[in-house]
Amino acid sequence: MLELWGRKNAYNVQKAVWALAELQLDYVQHDVGSAAGDLTSPQFLALNPHARIPVLTDNDAVVWESNTIVRYLAAAYGSASLWSGDALERSYAERWMDWELTKLQPDFIALFWGYYRTPQEARDQQAISAAQQRCAQHFELLDRHLEAQPFVAGETFTMGDIPVAVCLYRYFEMGLAVDQPQHVLQWYQRLAQRKAFADTIMQPFDDLKGRLDY
Repeated sequence: MLELWGRKNAYNVQKAVWALAELQLDYVQHDVGSAAGDLTSPQFLALNPHARIPVLTDNDAVVWESNTIVRYLAAAYGSASLWSGDALERSYAERWMDWELTKLQPDFIALFWGYYRTPQEARDQQAISAAQQRCAQHFELLDRHLEAQPFVAGETFTMGDIPVAVCLYRYFEMGLAVDQPQHVLQWYQRLAQRKAFADTIMQPFDDLKGRLDY
């Protein structure tokens, strides 16, 4: 049995939820994280000593770290779709997953928390503007990459699209005027036609507005 620990509206948890939906896998979800549950309980720390969500269990196997969970699900259940058996082809997806984790995600989180999650009277506009500029630079780079192909790893949707695209709905819909590079926007529109993306990522997030404690 597959089980997932983490709030479905948490950024990194959404990567796992989207991957599970793409693969049409049944799972049990445990709503933990911040007010939803204590991540420092002995029971949870036995699953992930870093006290972070998401965590996936597959019978006796325990997997943590969001991009690793996506890789695990793709390898274990998505060999016909998300996962390539060719090491070089697979690297095209993995390199963008690593780029998302080290470059895009930190700056998007800084922007989302600084602008959307922080009450208006407490916002640091200088920090928001700097994070917005860094995000724009990341998406310009990605736009040049997507000019030659419809998905991040090539002609077909793969596990690589999931981490890189998980921020797009919030980026475009959080009420801040942001650049919309042509090829990134076209990629976003292709993803929006996928039921798994619509069901898991294109969901209201109003409950996060102005909240630093959730």
